[in-house]
Amino acid sequence: MGNIRVVVRGGGDMGTGVAHRLYKSGFCVTVLEIEQPVVIRRKVAFAQAVFDGQVVVENVKAVKAAGSREIEDIVMAGAVPVLVDPNCTVLQDSGSDVFIDATLSKKNTGVHRDMAPITIALGPGFKAGEDVDAVIETNRGHALGKVIYEGYAEPNTGVPEAVKGYTEERVLRAPCDGIVRNAVEIGNVIRKSDVVCCVDKTQVLAAINGVLRGVIREGMQVKRGLKIGDIDPRGVKEYCCLISDKARAVAGGVLEAILHLKKTEKL
Repeated sequence: MGNIRVVVRGGGDMGTGVAHRLYKSGFCVTVLEIEQPVVIRRKVAFAQAVFDGQVVVENVKAVKAAGSREIEDIVMAGAVPVLVDPNCTVLQDSGSDVFIDATLSKKNTGVHRDMAPITIALGPGFKAGEDVDAVIETNRGHALGKVIYEGYAEPNTGVPEAVKGYTEERVLRAPCDGIVRNAVEIGNVIRKSDVVCCVDKTQVLAAINGVLRGVIREGMQVKRGLKIGDIDPRGVKEYCCLISDKARAVAGGVLEAILHLKKTEKL
């Protein structure tokens, strides 16, 4: 599979789960990001390489590429290149065999089937067989990870997935526009009413007990209502550094879609 070049747009926790699975399966993978990616689960996000230069997620290293010319060097060194390329110009410069939209934007922001021989999108907002070749279901439930070749994924519910019965309570949102200042670190034990971070001078308090599974990077400018953190009520610190079961299921669907479309001579 090393001769199949895959571009994943979006290096958050879901995109990283996909890129990680494909890398471990032998594909040549590149991740594209924006200049200031908004990442919550920073311990398991290749997007963090945009800020730190490199990051390791479950023994796979991702390295920021200064430009498209560095991609090949990073690949040859055994790592996943992360390129700041919000307009996907790398597809025009060097092309790819597979393009995957993993931004989870819940709407099509310009993806079309001509972007690569195989095009795949995660979640709602894309029509399989028209916008892209395949869509992967991202909603929790019996169909999670299902490959859709015609039609749409399930619509966005707007409700975070339940963990130990908690849904919206475990999500931290910006109470106002402003700059984030963190009071605790990912992996810390959190108690209800603890201050997790501040947006400007407004405190953001935990609504439940648990472990801080993710929080947006210090110094980020955010808008009111934006998700900026995630508390895991299961209380297992190790989960903060592991790809989620959901991301693994979706990544399995992506792998299936590529192999199926390859078999049907898309590649």
